[in-house]
Amino acid sequence: METEVLKHVEKVTSWLPRLSHDKRDTLLKFGVLAIAAVLSFATRLFSVLRFESVIHEFDPYFNYRTTRYLTENGFYQFHNWFDDRAWYPLGRIIGGTIYPGLMVTSAAFYHVMNYFNMTIDIRDVCVFLAPLFSSFTTIVTYHLAKELRDTASGLVAAALISVVPGYISRSVAGSYDNEGIAIFCMLLTYLMWIKAVKTGSIYYGTLCALAYFYMVSSWGGYVFLINLIPLHVLCLMITGRFSHKIYVAYSTVYCLGTVLSMQISFVGFQPVHTSEHMAALGVFGLCQIHSFVDYVRSKLSAEAFQKLFKTVVIAVAGVTLAIGTVLTVTGKVSPWTGRFYSLLDPSYAKNNIPIIASVSEHQPTAWSSFYFDLQMLVFMFPVGLYFCFKELTDANIFIIMYGVTSIYFAGVMVRLMLVLAPVMCILSGIGISATLQNFCRNMVQCSKEQKSTKKATDQSYPYKFEVSFSVVAILGLSLGLYGFHCVWVTAEAYSSPSIVLSARSGDGGRIIFDDFREAYYWLRQNTPEDAKVMSWWDYGYQITAMANRTILVDNNTWNNTHISRVGQAMSSTEDKAYEIMRELDVNYVLVIFGGLTGYSSDDINKFLWMVRIGGSTDRGSHIKENDYYTPQGEFRVDKQGSPVLLNCMMYKMCYYKFGQVYTEAGKPSGYDRVRNVEIGNKDFELDVLEEAYTTEHWLVRIYKVKDYENRGI
Repeated sequence: METEVLKHVEKVTSWLPRLSHDKRDTLLKFGVLAIAAVLSFATRLFSVLRFESVIHEFDPYFNYRTTRYLTENGFYQFHNWFDDRAWYPLGRIIGGTIYPGLMVTSAAFYHVMNYFNMTIDIRDVCVFLAPLFSSFTTIVTYHLAKELRDTASGLVAAALISVVPGYISRSVAGSYDNEGIAIFCMLLTYLMWIKAVKTGSIYYGTLCALAYFYMVSSWGGYVFLINLIPLHVLCLMITGRFSHKIYVAYSTVYCLGTVLSMQISFVGFQPVHTSEHMAALGVFGLCQIHSFVDYVRSKLSAEAFQKLFKTVVIAVAGVTLAIGTVLTVTGKVSPWTGRFYSLLDPSYAKNNIPIIASVSEHQPTAWSSFYFDLQMLVFMFPVGLYFCFKELTDANIFIIMYGVTSIYFAGVMVRLMLVLAPVMCILSGIGISATLQNFCRNMVQCSKEQKSTKKATDQSYPYKFEVSFSVVAILGLSLGLYGFHCVWVTAEAYSSPSIVLSARSGDGGRIIFDDFREAYYWLRQNTPEDAKVMSWWDYGYQITAMANRTILVDNNTWNNTHISRVGQAMSSTEDKAYEIMRELDVNYVLVIFGGLTGYSSDDINKFLWMVRIGGSTDRGSHIKENDYYTPQGEFRVDKQGSPVLLNCMMYKMCYYKFGQVYTEAGKPSGYDRVRNVEIGNKDFELDVLEEAYTTEHWLVRIYKVKDYENRGI
């Protein structure tokens, strides 16, 4: 058996007889990396092939709109842009409230390609930017894993990350979000940090700071980096591994990186006065103290040094504690933000900040999601950790800390599965590579021993070849299944744009629901240009980008009071809701309803969050969540539902005239296909609103607010 395996290997490489071993090695590396990069790009194109070149989800529409503005008006106008279409009547200063890295990157690609007469629309640049950067990420992952262990580990890690669903979920074609380039920036920063730690070079420290600056300009998740790197340095101090190389690397990265990050308007002075950045500042101070102590130790006797050391430690600790307390009390150092607290305490957002808890991607991760997004990496991750612990170096300590911390944060918030996926691929690549090398070496040794009659078989390891061959075969089969799983998940779960929906008909054909674009186009063509549209905040970015109309709230969620006011209008009776709508100058109201088609992400299913957020402020204190439940504590839309719910504005806007519609054979009229019940309040008329437009499949319903004289009082 082993002879056949070796013959097969020889046949595979026989087509390169004239190349030296080094050239074969180089060609193989380039070939594997090229295939991984192309595969990374190609697997993210399912959405374009199945639907069209279209932007996905909600946040990407704001990014697309701002990118288009940047390419048309230039960076100066973009940086000083005041958007009067958002958060009416407050508006929004765009330049000071976004991370511009994504927009600037897309605009740079657009202008470079047009300079070389490659005409391309800015929308297509936005659609394909994330798949392109995923290919770049594959190459960076190879170099990072190579720095941690060897070339083979890098190649395996690059192959794994090219198709891992945990990363693909935020980088498919059309997913024009900050994470599309942020993961590349993050891994590039880590790569430069590892090189800086190994060499103690100011050059690599500077490159790390520049990569960190790109990361800061691209995504708010940069806070994870600026806490992980200081944590690594602190761990090296505690374990006695701190050296002059670490001092040079961290001092360069912190000083230059902090100054550069402060050039981003949205970040400003946060690196020097917010709690999230204080760990980095504290470790920087410890580095200076540690180096100074080492210098003093070299100049004094052991006894004199001990006395001085104790005195200095007590004095420095006291002064630091006093200064920190004064700065915190006076507000010079801001406390941790709600999102940061929710990472440390998963129940914090639910109990204190419902607007954060209402976002689906902020929910805790289910155990099944780990296997769904990572598959075999879940099992190979501990193997990689074992090999890193076995050969403990400064670089390996960093990747171990990255792996452990990211697992915790991914468990707290499902969105951070994106941060976990790269380190899963790297450590799994190390584990798979080391395992294959060990067992393939055993197979070769067995083959040599059997050819040599002088050497006896090792009796302490019976069936050595068979065991080794079985392990290699199982790993090979697992990798094959991993590839099939990743492609299937990408095609079925992560390649459907939320703005265009599809379903299967009874004969197996596809039905396309294009109601969202239909509604936005109607708004754009049939409403005054200065019309104000009220909807739940989920749809704000899409309305401004596609309908070009003014909205009250959007996905930025920076003003909880304003969102609460919209929630109060949706949760109240018509009379009270009308007062709020007139107060906010609302002309049209848009709601999403899935009762006819079975679309479960509609506003009725989101309604309890509107109630919670609406009642979270002083002006909404009259709204109580319990009023919308039955006496048995159930949320129902049928006849047993709460009278408060059956008569609120949201219920009436969704179910207006729905009681006359038959949705399924054998079911009564007004049968809701999402809640699977017959609605409880069918026969009602709207007093303060009039139906303006309902899309083909009733997914989007638009109402016009009546003028004062038509209130029907």
